[in-house]
Amino acid sequence: MTTSQQISPGQILPVDVDAVPAEEVGPGILVRMLPGMQGIRTWVIDLAPGAQWPGLDVHETYGEAYFVVEGEVIEGDRTYGPGTYVAFGPETSHRPRTETGARAFGFNYDV
Repeated sequence: MTTSQQISPGQILPVDVDAVPAEEVGPGILVRMLPGMQGIRTWVIDLAPGAQWPGLDVHETYGEAYFVVEGEVIEGDRTYGPGTYVAFGPETSHRPRTETGARAFGFNYDV
């Protein structure tokens, strides 16, 4: 995935998320990289119904977190719906999928 633009000190940057170009990272999975701060990669992900992340997403040194906005994201045997914040610490891995379709905003702490 491409690296997102960084926001400068004192800068305010409103973004129309749906106008940001999307990158398909797997069947039915679109990622839009959003402007972020130093050390934080910010993104929104749209998963089509039945989509599953193409492989195990491993977080060796830094963590990741996301907030489910629409639909449901399934991680293992747990389902997370709208309004759920899911955080992964260092030395974790996961492989999100969905049956309903989903949109989530996320952050990686690794840049």
